[in-house]
Amino acid sequence: MEDCAPLLVIVDAANVVGSVPDGWWRDRRGAAERLRDRLAADGVPGHAGPVEIVLVVEGAARGVASVPGVRVEDAPGSGDDHMVDLVGRAGGRAVLVVTADRGLRRRVTESGAEVAGPRTVRPRG
Repeated sequence: MEDCAPLLVIVDAANVVGSVPDGWWRDRRGAAERLRDRLAADGVPGHAGPVEIVLVVEGAARGVASVPGVRVEDAPGSGDDHMVDLVGRAGGRAVLVVTADRGLRRRVTESGAEVAGPRTVRPRG
């Protein structure tokens, strides 16, 4: 039953990593791995219930392995298209997409997802 399914949290790795100018562009894959590890350790602040976290990577960040608590998916093409597809396949389940990308936010909300900005999972500091 979908009501019992944990919240599906889809994280736009490129957008979240790119939200802080900390040199991520020198090692995109390493930056995605650090985000994955932070998500695995900290979960999604403000969501105490069970969550399923999917980190979507694209481009030079592809090839990051999944870890317990975070499934990593390589986008075969556009990361945005892959995230929209994941929302579409959620089948009525509650979905939260973490991104600041306005176009992606519009597309996923049209498919029934909620959205939150990068600070949800990557506080500035």
